[in-house]
Amino acid sequence: MLKNLRLKQKVTILLLVILTFGLSLSGLALSSVLRQNAKQEITSTALMLMETMIAVRQYTSNQVNPELVDQLETEFLPQSVPGYSAREVFENLRQKQDYREFFYKEATLNPTNLRDKADSFETQIVNSFRGNKNLKEASGFRSLPGGDIFYIARPLAVSAPKCLECHSTPEQAPKSMLDRYGTANGFNWKLDEIVGAQIISVPASRVIQKANQSSVLIVGLVSLVFVIVIVLVNIFLNRQVVLPLKRITRVAEEVSTGHMEVEFDQLSNDEIGNLAKAFKRMKLSLEMAMKRLKRPPGNTHGTGGMGSTGSSDYPQR
Repeated sequence: MLKNLRLKQKVTILLLVILTFGLSLSGLALSSVLRQNAKQEITSTALMLMETMIAVRQYTSNQVNPELVDQLETEFLPQSVPGYSAREVFENLRQKQDYREFFYKEATLNPTNLRDKADSFETQIVNSFRGNKNLKEASGFRSLPGGDIFYIARPLAVSAPKCLECHSTPEQAPKSMLDRYGTANGFNWKLDEIVGAQIISVPASRVIQKANQSSVLIVGLVSLVFVIVIVLVNIFLNRQVVLPLKRITRVAEEVSTGHMEVEFDQLSNDEIGNLAKAFKRMKLSLEMAMKRLKRPPGNTHGTGGMGSTGSSDYPQR
């Protein structure tokens, strides 16, 4: 099959085969790299959101709570709870397109509000932080009935004595809080104890989609570059190889039919030029051979030989 193809077609097929194999191998290599980069990018965004939530908690604890402390004796105000403020601010952030798929939870082992109760998977994360004080961050994938998610978690500790006003014992907690949540949960916390984890999650499909978008972009750019290379190689091949060979072929055909006035032009000093030079020498040799064939038989030895009259250089007797 290949022997019936032109030189340019063979080179193009070779380059396309190289492109196909190259894209296949690079696609496999890029897949894991781009997915890791997507995870790092989403993790960076999640950590920024966590820092924002920590700032909101601190603001609520230091600025808002003191202003509402007198009212807490008669009416419980959730706005005074740092965790509540953090959740509300995060929900406002989720109204924006960039953060719509992010979810925030302060998963707690013994929360006042059971909405924050850690499930079995989240409990394992919290316990890993409690068991290793040097562990400051955890991330990974988790399977849920609604689909896989990618999560980032950080430990949540009792960092200020003010937190113990509501979470040490029921006797010290505000009466309005006890009326709302009861005395069964959210107590016996200790200073510097890790009681939960800040967890931000995002659908795993977002990570995969982000990696796929980058992969498509890179593969597209590589393909475009390779197509340009194929075009340039074909142009170069056509000008430097195909056209000179066609000229040599055309002249050789002319010479083969007896048109000796045509010439082989040597336009370069490369292999094609050397081929033209060789054909030129062959044409010259062919012309000389044809001239010898056309010379009369009596002139084969020149004027010094015997003439047509039969005389010789020897004297007659």
